[in-house]
Amino acid sequence: MASSSERKGTFKVRALQEIEASVQAKWEAEKVFEVDAGGDQGEGKFFVTFPYPYVNGRLHLGHSFSLSKCEFAVGYQRLLGKKCLFPFGFHATGMPIKACADKLAREMEEYGCPPVFPDDDAGAGDDGSKDSAGDAAEALLKSKAKGKKSKAAAKTVAAKYQWQIMQSLGLSDAEIAKFADAGYWLHYFPPIIREDLKRMGLKADWRRSFVTTHVNPYYDSFVRWQFLRLKERQRIKFGKRYTIFSPKVNQPCMDHDRSAGEGVGPQEYLLVKMKAVEPLPQALKTMQGRNLFLVAATLRPETMYGQTNCWVRPDMDYVAFELKNGDVFVCTYRAALNMSYQGFTTDNGKVKVLLNLKGQDLIGLGLSSPLTCHKIIYTLPMLNIKEDKGTGVVTSVPSDSPDDYATLRDLKNKEPLRQKYGVADNTVLPFDPVPIVEVPGYGSLSAVAVCDELKIQSQNDRDKLQEAKEKIYLKGFYEGVLLVGPYKGKKIQDVKKDIQKGMVDEGKAVVYMEPEKKVIARSGDECVVALCDQWYLDYGDPKWKDMARTALSKMETYSEEVRKNFQATLDWLCEHACSRTYGLGTKLPWDESWLIESLSDSTIYMAYYTVAHYLQGGDLMGGSTCPPYFIRPEDMTPEAWDYIFLNVASKTKLEKKDALDAMKKEFEFWYPMDLRCSGKDLIPNHLSYCIFNHCAMWPENPEKWVLGMRANGHLLLNSEKMSKSTGNFLTLADALDKFSADGMRLALADAGDGIEDANFVETMADAGILRLYTFLEWVKEMLASLSSLRTGPMDSYVDRAFEADMSHGVLTTKEHYDQMMFKEALRTGFFEFQAARDKYRELCVLRGMHRDLVLKFIETQAVILSPICPHICEHVWSMLGKKESIMHTRWPVVAAPDETLLKSSQYLMDSVHDFRLRLKAFRTAGSKCSKKKDLSMHPPGPQMVRATIWVAKTFPPWQLTILTTLKQLFQKHNGLPDNKVVSAELKDKPELKKHMKKVMPFAQAVREKVEKMGIGALNVTLDFNEREVLLENLRYILNTLEVDDIEVKFSDDPTAEEVIREECCPGQPRAVFCSDTFVNVCCINQQQSSGCFEVQVPVLDGDSAAKVLARLGRMGGHVSFDGVTVKLLRYEDPTMGPRKIPTLGCEETGKVVIPSEAIFRIKADKSGVEIELDGTRVDVGSQMSYIVVPQV
Repeated sequence: MASSSERKGTFKVRALQEIEASVQAKWEAEKVFEVDAGGDQGEGKFFVTFPYPYVNGRLHLGHSFSLSKCEFAVGYQRLLGKKCLFPFGFHATGMPIKACADKLAREMEEYGCPPVFPDDDAGAGDDGSKDSAGDAAEALLKSKAKGKKSKAAAKTVAAKYQWQIMQSLGLSDAEIAKFADAGYWLHYFPPIIREDLKRMGLKADWRRSFVTTHVNPYYDSFVRWQFLRLKERQRIKFGKRYTIFSPKVNQPCMDHDRSAGEGVGPQEYLLVKMKAVEPLPQALKTMQGRNLFLVAATLRPETMYGQTNCWVRPDMDYVAFELKNGDVFVCTYRAALNMSYQGFTTDNGKVKVLLNLKGQDLIGLGLSSPLTCHKIIYTLPMLNIKEDKGTGVVTSVPSDSPDDYATLRDLKNKEPLRQKYGVADNTVLPFDPVPIVEVPGYGSLSAVAVCDELKIQSQNDRDKLQEAKEKIYLKGFYEGVLLVGPYKGKKIQDVKKDIQKGMVDEGKAVVYMEPEKKVIARSGDECVVALCDQWYLDYGDPKWKDMARTALSKMETYSEEVRKNFQATLDWLCEHACSRTYGLGTKLPWDESWLIESLSDSTIYMAYYTVAHYLQGGDLMGGSTCPPYFIRPEDMTPEAWDYIFLNVASKTKLEKKDALDAMKKEFEFWYPMDLRCSGKDLIPNHLSYCIFNHCAMWPENPEKWVLGMRANGHLLLNSEKMSKSTGNFLTLADALDKFSADGMRLALADAGDGIEDANFVETMADAGILRLYTFLEWVKEMLASLSSLRTGPMDSYVDRAFEADMSHGVLTTKEHYDQMMFKEALRTGFFEFQAARDKYRELCVLRGMHRDLVLKFIETQAVILSPICPHICEHVWSMLGKKESIMHTRWPVVAAPDETLLKSSQYLMDSVHDFRLRLKAFRTAGSKCSKKKDLSMHPPGPQMVRATIWVAKTFPPWQLTILTTLKQLFQKHNGLPDNKVVSAELKDKPELKKHMKKVMPFAQAVREKVEKMGIGALNVTLDFNEREVLLENLRYILNTLEVDDIEVKFSDDPTAEEVIREECCPGQPRAVFCSDTFVNVCCINQQQSSGCFEVQVPVLDGDSAAKVLARLGRMGGHVSFDGVTVKLLRYEDPTMGPRKIPTLGCEETGKVVIPSEAIFRIKADKSGVEIELDGTRVDVGSQMSYIVVPQV
């Protein structure tokens, strides 16, 4: 499915894609990424994995983002000389594929094959078909379903029939029918996913790939062995436990089985039984004589002492249903269904409904409720009760609940409201809030106090009521003291559980569970909480938890927030159901009526990767034996797995001992796993289970535990959540087609690094394509013109600065790669690295770039960018004549850059940028003055712009005082104190009185520099000579500013204005521009075949001959007159001389050499110039000649 962003041209994308196809063919032919244990380990090994994706469809861009972290890391670690293994498997365990296949089979059975559906689709499909259709749409994407067709398909995912969804994707009827067999999905999608990943350039060893479930006998054997050992070690137990449950498929629904609600668990409530008091209202007359209870789900049993009434919503649907003991509960049907799976009803999962009711039918009903001080309370209306939470019946405690107080107050104060819902006065007016809990700061009626504080007027002030609850609920729990009952005087948090237990023991309440939030199974139905007999992994075992915490403490998480999320998960994680009866997977070895669920067969499979190539050799299903050992599935007994992974010698003879030794060697070489990358949503389940199970399988070998896990946020597309229904969605295949592999990879790297949600921006991908293509074309241009590039020494300032910039870029980029900060690595290793090249090219515009530095830049750029954009880097590498793949090269070794040179280079560029801004402002002001005819800024006649650059040797005295004081404060406080302390220290300094308005702004600016640079920002001098840097690059400054003359002076020069002396400081030169009148003088070179041209050179009054020659060099297109002698000549007869035809070889005849010390003066009538020498003026006219003589 493609997003809506369209482009006009694709030439550059196609060019990159052609390169990528060629490079990938080369890698495959050379088997670059196939790697085995053994041999010289060199700089070490690096084993990285990505959670194998579920194979019910093509990968989308979100998958690509997470796995790109593995991909970039492998590329970098290879450059460090490590042996790197990145295997990739395919997950099919669970119920989604089976559910979709069964749905297709039912449609064919009911409607034929191909099916003929009824015109009226109101009854089409089964429950929740809309949701399962959405999953199927993702599952059935094909390579031909792209672009606009994909967007159309995205908008039809609400179709009720699975068959229709497949048809909308362009699949033939004959092909669709095959998907009714769940096994066909396993053969169809993994090869397609693998090809997409190859097109991405994934550095995977595909020999080690496999598909899970029993269809793969080798992996099936591995998982069965794992569970046998876990059971032996008492990590797996059996018993009744509460779990999220799918009524439709009649089995537990784990995270991977859900289309919504991943990570949601059961929430425990106390179900308070409020017995109906006869006489009953008309709607309940048939319940006369029975034990009838309205049941309210509460998280705060301690507040039951303060009940004044019970709430129902008048327009909500309720049911009265029968329990297995004959009692009758009244609540919503959703809650009743949950209860039916928790042992409340006679038949599990069945609700015996006796009455269907509206909330209005219950208003006025008298109730006998536990713990309250009132003998009878009444059912009253509340309008904001939610249907998807609790039972629809709510106890009212207006002393401690802002919602309850606001609603009760409305009913008491508003008679029309009572009349509207038929509320009798005696059921509400006598009841006032009952003080039961003392909350510090809010007293014994905390809800009343907070409502008064926030000026809450009614139950409709939703935002203020939410704020009120946030203010008092947690404070009440942690600090509140009970004022009534047997636990009077004790803190709520200490007695809450005791109160709950007492109510349950006395039969006044029961424990009730429901999902924390709505959970939708991939089968389409809303899940409940069920009390089931189950095999479960006992993650709550204290010793096992301690091991997991130890493993986490030694593990690299690359983010403190990720570590905290892991710690929180390890704290709350208890039991996890590891079995089910429906779907695909491996059967429990000791009870084959159960299947191992999808999160439980995927915890240590990374170990299987290390040996998979010996077992399957790239055959995803493990359907046949493979060389060199031709191991059969039956050879892989539990004892064989013990020998490979646990180093346990078998008491019986093992088959194919040489093969097992080879596999054992592979495992010992590659383990432990160095890195696992995933989305943050897998921290509470898969990633934490991985930690636990590694600890369980290798309890005595902590060196086998995982070394690192990196979690990232979700991926937005163009700043919005990816959604098939809106068309804002891209599969991996779509992205490869639209942006090329390297274009997509660059945008993925730029999308973000942290645990916060990242953002793939299509315009950024397009810009990346342009950058890559431009780089490629520049490389071609440079390699084609190497002979024209400068050679010789590389000792000029710009050469040395460029080399320092490259070294700095290599080192900082390495730091970012080390920290897996790929967005930053891209910034420093490509964007800023290219900017350094551009700066060098700009600085060398007059002399040209050095050939060796250009070649060094191209080679270095290819290497440091190769982890992110490997295809174009491989192509550039081959263009440089390198025979071996760039995948085998090493990270560049560079010396530490000259920091002073880096600072001075940055100083130069920052200064020139500031000069440009000042020049623009000067020209803008001059233009405005010209319109106003202000001759002070814009004198008449042609103008030349001159600049004076003022450089400070030290800071002005007032700034020096501030810097010195701040440095003292920094050293005293080990950092800068807050501005109040700084202000107090500076306000009485006598040298600052005159500048008091500027003191704190300057101090704040310095503070910001200190935050970036540290205490070095407080130095009062620079590490380099500013004036020398500017003078050495004066030609560049003149050329880039396009001014005619520049002088560099110190700010303490007597001619400097006061503002310059007061404001100019080290590191911040000031450029002052002015306009001067000039005349153009024609300078002609009359030498034969000289390559020099006639140039109109502007001459200012007071110019020296040397200045005019320098200006001639710039304007004539000469890099400089270095290495030659240039003579400037005037005509003896300034009127007739220029008219005479020159004689070849006698260019000086009739002319006089102008001495370099001569000063030019503009004639009064502006018709030409004169020269002044020793007080004498000589007419030059409007034309001169110049001769270029090579030095011998």
